Amino acid sequence: MAARQVAGGLDDVDRRIVDELRQDGRMSMRSLAEKLHISRANAYARVQRLEADGVIRGYRADIDPVLAGLGTSAYVTVNLKQAEWRSVREELRTLRGVDHIGLVGGEFDLVLLVRARDNADLRHLILDQIQGMKGILNTHTLLVFEEPIPAGPVPSAAPSASPTTPPAERRTQRPTDDGR
Repeated sequence: MAARQVAGGLDDVDRRIVDELRQDGRMSMRSLAEKLHISRANAYARVQRLEADGVIRGYRADIDPVLAGLGTSAYVTVNLKQAEWRSVREELRTLRGVDHIGLVGGEFDLVLLVRARDNADLRHLILDQIQGMKGILNTHTLLVFEEPIPAGPVPSAAPSASPTTPPAERRTQRPTDDGR
């Protein structure tokens, strides 16, 4: 039976691969193939294609910001001069502590997730670095008091057939066929 194509050019097997690797980026090709009931060669070829196509952009560690020394987090909403948004985005990408940049519609132009060691570090990041950028009109800061531990990785567009518990740590390189 041929695999059904779904939105985004991924078939059901590709989506299941993405779901499995979201849950365990350290999974070996052997384990991936066994879970999906496909050959190792098929699993390897599909993962390589997903990487080449940019669907899988990398394998990263899931870091606890508090344990990594970044105990203060905030969402910062930003209004900016429309003609400056590209240069502002590029400058924000260079700032240590800016964890996420979202271009949004509505009352604000950007929403940032920023992380800092403490309130003094957060103050410096927002007041001196972000608000000091050319093109920034104003900011509003929402201090994060608590970040509940997520139940698992972000789900794909298609629900996974069998959710599993996420690993405590993730590998920074592509899974191998050696069982690691």
